Amino acid sequence: AIGATGTFAANRAAREADLVIGVGTRWSDFTTASKTAFQNPEVRFININIADFDANKHAGEVLVGDARATLQALNDALAGYEVERVYREQNASESQEWDGEVGRLYALEHGPLPAQSEVIGAVNSFSEAQDVVVCAAGSMPGDLHKLWRTRNSKGYHVEYGYSCMGYEISGGLGVKMAAPEREVYVMCGDGSYLMMNSEIVTSIQEGYKLTIVLVDNSGFSSIGALSRSVGSDGFGTHYRYRKEGSIGLDSEEAPGDVLPVDLPKSAESLGAYVIRAENIEGLKKALADAKAVDRTVVIHIPVDRYEGVPDYDSFWDVPVSEVSEMESVTSARKEYAQNKKEERRYL
Repeated sequence: AIGATGTFAANRAAREADLVIGVGTRWSDFTTASKTAFQNPEVRFININIADFDANKHAGEVLVGDARATLQALNDALAGYEVERVYREQNASESQEWDGEVGRLYALEHGPLPAQSEVIGAVNSFSEAQDVVVCAAGSMPGDLHKLWRTRNSKGYHVEYGYSCMGYEISGGLGVKMAAPEREVYVMCGDGSYLMMNSEIVTSIQEGYKLTIVLVDNSGFSSIGALSRSVGSDGFGTHYRYRKEGSIGLDSEEAPGDVLPVDLPKSAESLGAYVIRAENIEGLKKALADAKAVDRTVVIHIPVDRYEGVPDYDSFWDVPVSEVSEMESVTSARKEYAQNKKEERRYL
């Protein structure tokens, strides 16, 4: 996993690389960490893509064709070639260090509410190699990109190109229809669940069981975190009543303001078998219990919206206000301007 949602192992390797082979990539903002990922002044790119437009990016060597056939041809041409032993050992060491970081985030024992990384860890550890995880929007796809240990080439189905809230359940249904022999775990935030949950009914009607892990942070935590990252305050990201013309800042949390939203009851009304988990141990039991159910299951678990997975040696170009009376914004602007200096144009 590389770029703005990547691991420190991959991003450190990218920073020093002198040759980068891109297979089917559009070299998007996330992938390139807003054009800061590749800092070697001699770096060159080989772009393998069926789309001529994307193959021509970064002044790279253009190889338009099928990925498998092209890679096989390159492999044949490089017969007998090996990178230096020191380079291999360095990358193996970084990878091992990253695996330890994943283990740490899986076992945080954060409280009173668990962290989202612990939920991902519980599902990853419980699932089998042939199972499929499905996700699409919010902070979770980025966390899965870093943390999910994929054991099968078809076991990771995450849509993050357009961050389509609501894709999760309908997309999960499509995956299950394509591979009914696999267990499908839909990782869905409460915001995405509210956006589109109606395909729960379709999954039950058609007899395609999904296991939906409904990760509830009581609002839209991803955009709140993005606001805070640029020095601002989250606005309207909690399920709270409008007061005095405002739906409130995140920092203005007050008891009694919370909307009476009960997502498990909503899922139950659509015909799903619902399990409420209060903590990670409860989630593990719920995952085991869900195996014995013959229709779509929704496992609801609340998480701490403020306990996120860090960014690792990466940058995402989200402009910060140049002029502000808030010290936090001024500070964020200085950091932003510094990071902008590392953006490169490959010509």
